[in-house]
Amino acid sequence: MEKIKIPTATAKRLPLYYRYLIILNEAGKEKVSSTELSEAVQVDSASIRRDFSYFGALGKRGYGYDVKSLLTFFKKILNQDTLTNVALVGVGNLGHALLNYNFKRSNNIRISCAFDIDQKITGKILSGVPVYDMSELKKQLSDQQITIAILTVPSNTAQKTADEMVEAGIKGIMNFTPIRLSAPSGIRIQNVDLATELQTLIYFLESDKK
Repeated sequence: MEKIKIPTATAKRLPLYYRYLIILNEAGKEKVSSTELSEAVQVDSASIRRDFSYFGALGKRGYGYDVKSLLTFFKKILNQDTLTNVALVGVGNLGHALLNYNFKRSNNIRISCAFDIDQKITGKILSGVPVYDMSELKKQLSDQQITIAILTVPSNTAQKTADEMVEAGIKGIMNFTPIRLSAPSGIRIQNVDLATELQTLIYFLESDKK
């Protein structure tokens, strides 16, 4: 399939569409309109049509979208047939929670190894995932061919740890620390700041009262 260049905002919405299409398919629904999708995923129908237009003619005017065809298409686009192993760096409270969760609702993502400096947990298996000492980072990432990692270390060690991860071959980092990391070009960083998201929610709720 030809590589398609799409906006970042569109790329972030694709998993949303895919998850809802799974629900529709399991419910036996054969077709869906952009309006129905809009109500379900809380994205306006114009944006949905624009997102889908990047991939060509996925639907028919007056008919909508064929659920099975759309599901098959997005499954391929999102590489749902390929298992992606990711590493977890930092097994504190949040790290433990992520190990317990381990993307159980996903068929194609799995935390296959974790790293920490705490000797109380290194060398052990937590929630089915082996925890290695940071000194083994480069070897394990190479042996397991892992290029994506989740970072959940304390803020004061975030940049140093990220540098070590990049040196060890990591190409993509999901950053759960509040620090905005610097990295060489070609390294993708996805920031997940729970505190900021919650503060934004509080702001909007307070604004609605005025």
